[in-house]
Amino acid sequence: MAMRSLPGTPSWLGATNDQKALALLLEHGPLTRNQLGELSQLSKPTAAQMVQRLETAGLIEAIGEVAGTRGPSSTVYAVRHSRALGVAIDIQPEVTRSVVVDAVGNEYPIAENTHPREGTPAADELTEAIAAACDAAGIDRGAVSEVVVGVQAAVNEATGDLSFTDDMPGWPRMDVVTALSDELGIRVSLWNDVNVAAVAERAVGAGEELGSFALFWVGNGLGVAFDVAGQILPGAVGGAGEIGYLAAPRDAISIDPEATELQDLISGEAIARIARGHGISGGRFDDVLDQIADSPERDVVLDRIAERIALGVAPVLAVLDPEAVVLGGPVGVMGGQYLADAVCAAVETRTRWRPRIVSTAVSGAPVLAGAACVLREHLTQALIRAVRTH
Repeated sequence: MAMRSLPGTPSWLGATNDQKALALLLEHGPLTRNQLGELSQLSKPTAAQMVQRLETAGLIEAIGEVAGTRGPSSTVYAVRHSRALGVAIDIQPEVTRSVVVDAVGNEYPIAENTHPREGTPAADELTEAIAAACDAAGIDRGAVSEVVVGVQAAVNEATGDLSFTDDMPGWPRMDVVTALSDELGIRVSLWNDVNVAAVAERAVGAGEELGSFALFWVGNGLGVAFDVAGQILPGAVGGAGEIGYLAAPRDAISIDPEATELQDLISGEAIARIARGHGISGGRFDDVLDQIADSPERDVVLDRIAERIALGVAPVLAVLDPEAVVLGGPVGVMGGQYLADAVCAAVETRTRWRPRIVSTAVSGAPVLAGAACVLREHLTQALIRAVRTH
């Protein structure tokens, strides 16, 4: 049986230095041995040894040379991105998006599948999404070691069970993470779509400078994610933020007397009905939003949507009192700051709160962007851990 090295011994120190070097290459990009030595505050001989060990282990590779101000050129080293590859996946009712992710941060094309899912088994759906992403990126599917998936469901981190899965007919409910990992033969991580979108909002969006925020997501469905100092609060069984299932408040009678839950007031179907009342129609939900954005009735429609959203924002303010509410999802993107301001005005009219409400700063595919952020962190940690095995 092999004995583990004790802290302070040469092999332990070597592994620690190698991890530091790999982390620096991931953070700063390609570096020379001298640059690694300077950044790690280690001697040139030690830096050279680090590079040699990492190169021998196949974790880094020489990618070129830079001319020195004095003397010969220096070799530039970079992390071998092919050593840690994964696929981020965003599963929505009308479209599945997927993209290859590596630890280095290279950009790959996004693949989209807009065919109706019609109860496709979960493993088949993920397999198709992985294949589409790899084909778009020109990557061998066998190189994928992990997927991170954003789903319209509550995810119990402790058990891997799913709940609130109204829009996922082909998916199992119990021990889903383990079952999918076993079936696909790679690590599968599942995130609630709004929670993982909040990861992107914190990383590259409106949440970057905020201590706490609530991401109020309005799309085909309705949900809220809570970020406190960079930590997402999923709840004990993953059900935090499933606000759409709350009963519609009494104030809603004047807006929609037929609504029984918040999602009846604020959902894809409700927004499509409002749009039709103003002569706006479309096939898919995204088409409806495009038509609203281009319509001369845009602001009128957004004002009507805002009064509904305000009814959902009020309990969020009462329970969490976040520094700001970020209005996101396809509707938040389409409505922009105009919609955010209209929601703020409606909240102030109906309640005692005087909130700060801002539009999302993550456009495009925020769920996919958040899943990519989580996956890149996983891949980075996997590379760092790989140093210990060499």
